[in-house]
Amino acid sequence: MSFLKNINEVSLAGVAFKNMTLKKSIIRYLDVHETATIADLGQTLNISTPKITSTVNELIEEGLMKEIGKIDSTGGRRANMFGLGADAGFFMGVEVTKNHVTIGLMDFKKKLVKVKENIPYQLQNNQGSLDHLIEIIKDFIKHSGVSMPKILRIGINLTGRIDHNTGYNYNFFHFTKYPLGTIIENETGIPTYIDNDSRAMAFGEYCCGVVEKEKDILFINIDHGVGLGIIINGEIYYGKSGFSGEFGHIPFFDNEIICHCGKKGCLETEASGEALVSLLQEKLAAGFGSILLNNKKDLKQISLEDIVQACNQDDMLAIECMAVIGEKLGKAMASLINIFNPELVILGGLLSTTNDYLRLPIKSSLNKYSSSLVNNDTPLKTSKLALSAGIMGACLLVRNSILQ
Repeated sequence: MSFLKNINEVSLAGVAFKNMTLKKSIIRYLDVHETATIADLGQTLNISTPKITSTVNELIEEGLMKEIGKIDSTGGRRANMFGLGADAGFFMGVEVTKNHVTIGLMDFKKKLVKVKENIPYQLQNNQGSLDHLIEIIKDFIKHSGVSMPKILRIGINLTGRIDHNTGYNYNFFHFTKYPLGTIIENETGIPTYIDNDSRAMAFGEYCCGVVEKEKDILFINIDHGVGLGIIINGEIYYGKSGFSGEFGHIPFFDNEIICHCGKKGCLETEASGEALVSLLQEKLAAGFGSILLNNKKDLKQISLEDIVQACNQDDMLAIECMAVIGEKLGKAMASLINIFNPELVILGGLLSTTNDYLRLPIKSSLNKYSSSLVNNDTPLKTSKLALSAGIMGACLLVRNSILQ
């Protein structure tokens, strides 16, 4: 029974189901340990040597495993060592942001082999924006250098309230009767899954980023908006309806600013990338100086990316405005730390690429507003994957889905 041809089969039973389960167990073991002998697998999985041997041979025939050498031995016959085959199958990760799309292709050994960044795109809830997204995805597949049957699954992450079980986004592309996942799958012929961007980024960082042995983690995604990815005991926490992590829409401020969600006073109205752009534009209009004025005649042309770049070029006004945003974020994050008492908090998203210009004011605010007993026991780190966290997470989520 071919593993890859039957990964989407839900009606397997009896011997076929047992064989599929054993193959998944072997692949999961190699995910963690990278290499193994027949004896290692038999002992760990409590399966007889003949059965393990025949199953490994099947996986080798399918390209999912390969022999990579022999182990050292003090005497007797040296045992064969096996590992995963990188080109057995591939996974696509698509990160959709407000004004661009980034796509990555991951091989079976969890290595990104092709990435196309910052593809111009405008995320809007209309048919034109949806058609453009489909066009971008199809074009990447066409020029990926990988035959379509080898691309096993597509993972798409974007902002909004998303039901990852159905592939439905309640903020974008909800004007048709079909969920986004189904639409993309129908267009490409590849099983497609949708998830929230902050959750995907959190999972990418958990698997391949700054996380070491921690299992309870909060990932703060600070971009145009503010999102939260929650990992508890090594698993993504979705909540009952799948909408957990709406950190940016906590009614944190007593102001009259209307958030894009339609309510007033949300955290995002004063502590987000969009709030940072508004604050800096106000300062420039009031006569403050900045290198941002060197290339922009119209203040409305200044983007969040421009401000982040200015920060990293030591522009004082950009740094001061970033500190204002960081202080407010830190105060809100103090409540999260007091509630969850996590092992680790990670700062991700575009604003986190300014490193200490954001992290230090957040840390100072956390020290001021959170319980010292909890705060002292919670490291605050910046994402290691940075702007690759989203596509890594999208690929890894769909890869994991075939091994569950």
